[in-house]
Amino acid sequence: MTIVDDALSERLLRSTARQSYDPEVDLDWSAPPVPGLWWMQPERMSLYGTPMWRSLSEEQRITLSMHEVASIASVGIWFEIVLMQILLRDAYREDPTSARTQFALTEVGDETRHTVMFGRAIGSMGVPAYGPRPTPHRLARLGPLALRGASAYAGILIGEEPVDRWQREMMRDERIQPLTRMVARIHVTEEARHVTFARDELAKSVRGLGRTKLRWHQAMTAQVAYVTMRSLVHPDVYEVVGLDPREARRQALGNESYRETIAWMGEKVMPVLQENGMVSERDRKVWRASFLMR
Repeated sequence: MTIVDDALSERLLRSTARQSYDPEVDLDWSAPPVPGLWWMQPERMSLYGTPMWRSLSEEQRITLSMHEVASIASVGIWFEIVLMQILLRDAYREDPTSARTQFALTEVGDETRHTVMFGRAIGSMGVPAYGPRPTPHRLARLGPLALRGASAYAGILIGEEPVDRWQREMMRDERIQPLTRMVARIHVTEEARHVTFARDELAKSVRGLGRTKLRWHQAMTAQVAYVTMRSLVHPDVYEVVGLDPREARRQALGNESYRETIAWMGEKVMPVLQENGMVSERDRKVWRASFLMR
């Protein structure tokens, strides 16, 4: 642990002390939804502009927006739980008196509040916590075991930064329900510290990696990108508005508007991953299939 490392972690700890939220008191859970408002940006929805989208009424589209945002939030819960396991595994081996370890544990506290906030928001909407499909859910159990060092922190950035960009746009959009805008604002504020920490840890982790180890981390990072971005919208959300889930997912995955949305979400994280050597030409097909790479 260097003085520089401690200085960053200490700064992040001070930031946490100055600006953190308690969703229990900082959100008005009793406020009813505002009639006619969306639950997420319609232009960012998976079916926007497709034949199926054009077949839906305005009311159905708004209903679908509630289920899509609930799906993304529930995938966020899944991701945050995997993230917390990685952070706790690392903290288990480290010096508890160091600022780095203390910030890692502080981040676990933040993420715990976020998962509760997401869960409560989904519950207040009265919709299912869709989560990922069964195969990604099973694969993620291996995440805390397989993801270490560079690929662990690259994976954390993939889970955090694209959603962060989407939420930054959402929280400023007055067409969106106050509840989801405030959830986004809280998450964005606290995730900024987590992103700074993960970027620093990634940069340190890649130093001195040999060719074989680097290749392993590159391949793992590409797979995390594919699984995470393909899991955001569960096919069952489409059934709620009378659409066939298989056909709707087919149209969503082929939808140029949705693919561009995912690429836009990844515009900040992809250069960071590339600068740190985590994006290999060998994995180009996987990256393109994740939609993060245009």
